[in-house]
Amino acid sequence: MTKARRMMQENVKLVDLILELADARIPVSSRNPDIDELGKGKSRIVLLNKSDLADPLYNRQWTAWLEEAGIHILEVNSKTGAGVKSINALVQKACAEKIERDRKRGIQNRPVRAMVVGIPNVGKSTFINSFAGRACTRTGNKPGVTKGKQWIRLNNKLELLDTPGILWPRFEDRQVGMHLAFIGSINDDILQVEELALDLLDSLRSRYPDAVTERYGITWTEENAAMLEDIAESRKCFLKGQVPDLKKAASILVDDFRNGRLGRITLETPPSAGFRGQVNYNSQEDKQ
Repeated sequence: MTKARRMMQENVKLVDLILELADARIPVSSRNPDIDELGKGKSRIVLLNKSDLADPLYNRQWTAWLEEAGIHILEVNSKTGAGVKSINALVQKACAEKIERDRKRGIQNRPVRAMVVGIPNVGKSTFINSFAGRACTRTGNKPGVTKGKQWIRLNNKLELLDTPGILWPRFEDRQVGMHLAFIGSINDDILQVEELALDLLDSLRSRYPDAVTERYGITWTEENAAMLEDIAESRKCFLKGQVPDLKKAASILVDDFRNGRLGRITLETPPSAGFRGQVNYNSQEDKQ
């Protein structure tokens, strides 16, 4: 992570624009606050990726809130390509001042150079391949697939610099860490999957209770541990002696959430008044 951050610091001076991917299910937690500092003075576009997995109501609300804050924002689905075709026009809009400066200096047809950034497993490589219409980068459903920087020439108007996904050194808010673990941005090998599943049940209980009951054909009980046992029984996950296999049930629950089998779920809703200052998107409004 330190090496990747240093690489970004060295290369951000080479670009005109930062294209930041966030996970539409957790639009705040999936943004690395370091990028605000690294990207100061650069044009910015935020792409709400995996929007097909997020609640469409909150997709619209987040888009409206960010646009009101002066952010260039777009919902995309890198796997299907939904929304990707609209990015070129948004890039031209976000970099209009740079393009006009070039024109006045007599510089014609110089492409916008954009750095693609985002946390691990947010879908950067899939996005780039979808945007380019060809396999330019390796993809995978786990963090850390992109290892180094890579320039991709898309057309005569845009070049992309792919960078490794980076997390920040410490999470001030435990919930941020949980949300990142839910979507797979933290390596599963260092997590206790049963604890993760219990935390996920907590979030779903208050926000999307029907997602669990309808998926597994069970009813909510007071204790999440009992719910995990019910999921194990529903999916016939047993150890020797018909003991519920809680680890396997937990893995099923987490995997079902990550792949959208529980339905379209958003765990972070648009903030209340005053929140904008806590989550700095480097908008034009912030610069005034």
